[in-house]
Amino acid sequence: MKQYLYLFLFLIPAISSSAQQTLAYEDKVYQPEIKSVQFYNTAKEGSFPIINLRGNEQVLLSFDDLRGRTRTLNYTIEHCDAGWNSSRLSPTEYLQSFTEDRIMNYNYSSNTRQKYIHYELTLPNQSIAPKIPGNYLLKVYEDGDQTRLILTRRLYVVAAKVSIAAEMAPSANTQLRPTNQKINFQLNYGGLVVQNPYNEIRTLIMQNGRPETGIMNARPALIRGTQLVYNDVNTNDFAGGNEFRHFDTRSLRLNSERIQHIYQDTANTVTLLTDQLRNQPSYTFEYDNDGKFFIYNQEGRNARTDGDYAYIYFNLAANKTDKDGSVYVVGRFNDYRLNAASKMDFDNTSGHFYTSLLLKQGVYDYEYVWVDKTGKPDDTMIEGSYFETENDYQLLVYYRPPGARWDELVGYQLLNTVGKR
Repeated sequence: MKQYLYLFLFLIPAISSSAQQTLAYEDKVYQPEIKSVQFYNTAKEGSFPIINLRGNEQVLLSFDDLRGRTRTLNYTIEHCDAGWNSSRLSPTEYLQSFTEDRIMNYNYSSNTRQKYIHYELTLPNQSIAPKIPGNYLLKVYEDGDQTRLILTRRLYVVAAKVSIAAEMAPSANTQLRPTNQKINFQLNYGGLVVQNPYNEIRTLIMQNGRPETGIMNARPALIRGTQLVYNDVNTNDFAGGNEFRHFDTRSLRLNSERIQHIYQDTANTVTLLTDQLRNQPSYTFEYDNDGKFFIYNQEGRNARTDGDYAYIYFNLAANKTDKDGSVYVVGRFNDYRLNAASKMDFDNTSGHFYTSLLLKQGVYDYEYVWVDKTGKPDDTMIEGSYFETENDYQLLVYYRPPGARWDELVGYQLLNTVGKR
């Protein structure tokens, strides 16, 4: 009888409704059963989630629910200011049609050890479409209750009214030149009515689409007519970082690069080769996807529904111990979050840090982040930082004229440090 009671108690979280969650205006997954969240412009898989307001572009949201049973999932978008706070507008001011809708496109997994339901959504659509440019937060929640959140994603809607020219330059600090990448740029706002550019125009720069790396520029170094020049020696100086590490699980039958062993029983298990410190004096080129991941399955027909999940075992020889600090494994696959799920354990016998993550078949970029005892994160201590590293930089221009109640996104430019697209 005890065994049945324990089984019943174990199943309660799986069959109960989602708990209430506190909304965060950021990319976040609120429930551990939600996996493999992708959100990008449909023109290119893995691209930055930005669309033109007056164009035909769309973004695709896709994710898996490992509960394996259907739920009533609703969604909406909310307009936000340049700092990702609610603009506090009525939905009728920024939405063209309805204020929320239900996700109707879903499919059950097939021929997989791990059962799941795959959901997809494209925006804008006939039900939900933005009316004005700016930042939007996409919210997915259960049974029409926005406190029972499933996930949130940041969406960028631009109405291009400025031109941007950007370039990468060596750091003005000679000591940082081997490690840093400085971004200089200028924009022309001739298409806007601007009384005071210091107060009305702000520009955000992100490295590889990561908001935590973002630098907001409020004051240009120089104004020439309708041209703003941002080339101050002390701003927009980014650590170049290193190329991301990667592994390939498109096949769970054959070992690919960086795969040590594949075990298949009631669940799939993949052990990676031991990773080493990469903080070396010189840069070594290695192709990467700037932290992204892509869902593929070489043995199947449609990786979205027949791609299986596997426990991926990471193993790092960091030449440090848990008495010195903590190590986290991050990438786009977990929104670069430093939390209990991404934290690695330390093995005293081997002197290595290790952990396992349940990930869907595909190609993944990842890196290790060191957090010292004071809680300060550092992704260069283990990985290194180099001027030569290939990175994407996203430049976004925000405009709020005097008396306006919201920020508009009026310019966007993608800069790749080696000219790759």
